[in-house]
Amino acid sequence: MTVDHFSTRSQATLPLADRASDLVGSVIDSSTSLLASQTHDIVRFAMGSPADEAVPLEEFQDIAAQVLNHSSMTYGATEGEPVLLKALVDYLAGTSDPTSEERVTITAGGMQGLDLACKIFINPGDLVIVESPTYTNGSATALSYGAELIEAPTDQDGLIVEALPELVAATGRKPKAIYTIPNFQNPAGVTLSLARRHQLLELAHEWNSVIIDDDPYGLLRFEGDDLPSLQALSPGDPLLFSVRTFSKILAPGLRVGWVDTDPALRQLVINAKQAMDTCTNLPGQHIVAEFIRRGGLDNHLAGLRVEYKRRKDALRETLRRHLGDRVSATDPEGGFFLWLTLQGEDARISTRKLFETALAEGVAFIPGPALSPSGKFDDALRLCFASTTPERAEEGIIRLRRAMDRELAALKDGDRA
Repeated sequence: MTVDHFSTRSQATLPLADRASDLVGSVIDSSTSLLASQTHDIVRFAMGSPADEAVPLEEFQDIAAQVLNHSSMTYGATEGEPVLLKALVDYLAGTSDPTSEERVTITAGGMQGLDLACKIFINPGDLVIVESPTYTNGSATALSYGAELIEAPTDQDGLIVEALPELVAATGRKPKAIYTIPNFQNPAGVTLSLARRHQLLELAHEWNSVIIDDDPYGLLRFEGDDLPSLQALSPGDPLLFSVRTFSKILAPGLRVGWVDTDPALRQLVINAKQAMDTCTNLPGQHIVAEFIRRGGLDNHLAGLRVEYKRRKDALRETLRRHLGDRVSATDPEGGFFLWLTLQGEDARISTRKLFETALAEGVAFIPGPALSPSGKFDDALRLCFASTTPERAEEGIIRLRRAMDRELAALKDGDRA
């Protein structure tokens, strides 16, 4: 074989699928690798992850020893291990989101649930409504199946459902799906009001649109009253595809979640999952099942709610003391996130540029444009309060203020030039 032949082969064009251009990746997930490469101290508000100290590691270690001694390491049922299905359904019976075993399929985290929803329902060119801002890993999944996105505005009561008919009318066709995060939304921390939940269900039935109901945070309410889930408001609704996960309430590394669907859809969900990974990892399922069976989940969640409220309140107070009216912040009743919007002169700062300066100062966040498919919200950013102690959070906001001062000074220098 000649050198020229090797050269010709190296210049070949890969025959990529049309969908490859829509695989946009995740700024959020990429931040993990970026932060790992840094050598200086960084206050990490970026990743939406539980605090390391919030993971019940000792209990997991004890349970894991039992699991590894007594459970099989072969393949399992695609729909999930029976012991986990039973433990989960029994636990949820006492919450605002009850279900039954014939509705549940265990998944490899919430992201697989979103992928299953899009794989089953979305054709290339279908319209999908997404909140704006939104969890762009979710919208990116829809894009990967060829969806066309409509960004719908949000306010303090979540998705502005009243705006949807006009947005849809402007397209001349009905949406195939509506993607919503109803509780303590990522990234804004806002919750869909009860009235809007009813309105959303009505519109979905008017349009025959599937609601992809992504709720990783519903069990983490630390203020206010629980609202009924969409499933509870419309029992047995075939247009609801609900995605849940243990990532935010136990540990993301377990990669265990579930979807709650019409029983008539379950076999199709199983078929779609079998084309992905056959089954969710068995040891992880058995660890979660035994943790629930021992009664640990209630106490664990109670502790998280107390601690996350403390961290949220401390972060908001820190913002007030160090940034004052330079930013406005949402005030969530649960979950992980604050959404900050720059005010006054600071609103001229691009949070994309601010991210680089802030990283150099030793603080990381997610800039607003990373949380909009079209790159909106360049005057906003997301902070995760769940993973950072109040003391570290204060240091982080001091560093953020220094970064804002640097960016604002650069803009003023540019004005004078």
